[in-house]
Amino acid sequence: MPVKNIVIVHGAFADGSGWRDVFDILVKDGFAVSVVQPPLTSLADDVAATKRVLDLQQGPVLLVGHSYGGVVITEAGNAPNVVGLVYVAAFIPDKGESAIALLSQAPAANDDMRATPDHFLYLEPAAFPADFAADVAPALAKFMAHSQPMLAAAAGGAPVTEAAWRKKKSWAVIASEDHNINPDLERTMAKRAGAETIEVAGSHVVYQSKPKDVAHLIVKAAKAVQ
Repeated sequence: MPVKNIVIVHGAFADGSGWRDVFDILVKDGFAVSVVQPPLTSLADDVAATKRVLDLQQGPVLLVGHSYGGVVITEAGNAPNVVGLVYVAAFIPDKGESAIALLSQAPAANDDMRATPDHFLYLEPAAFPADFAADVAPALAKFMAHSQPMLAAAAGGAPVTEAAWRKKKSWAVIASEDHNINPDLERTMAKRAGAETIEVAGSHVVYQSKPKDVAHLIVKAAKAVQ
């Protein structure tokens, strides 16, 4: 039997509601799916929010992370009930690395990140659709731009203390049309982690524009870690 529990962690600038189509596909296939809504106030807070949901699961868990959520699952994935990791257009840090540090390892995909006076990060709303969600309906992309959850800069700069992918099997979705994280950086991180990888022609929110492709890899991973 494949692993039946799937926990999804969203990243910065988009909340968990965008995972609805993937959620519906997985639930229809018989999986128990939970979507964490991390506060994005610190890496420690986001890991704690994820572990809170992990503690509610009955049996082994496949942990999925998008974007900055990849940092969160790399740390939270050290929990004993996590048996595999799926990274979706995500950061895959090693010990001592942060999301912001990883961004410096490749040419920037955009120059539209801004900070509030109290050091929370967001994407310039006018640029958000092209940078983040170019392949979803324009009206939805505009709404997402004006409802984006901000990320504490301290969270983006917080290093991982132990990389779960060094002990547990991982998979990765590379979004080849990503204008938020450089796809070449996604490829480099996935290769380093030894992740089984697929490439999907999608934006940073590839899980919204190509939910079947993303769900297919999650199901494949769940079967592989049975």
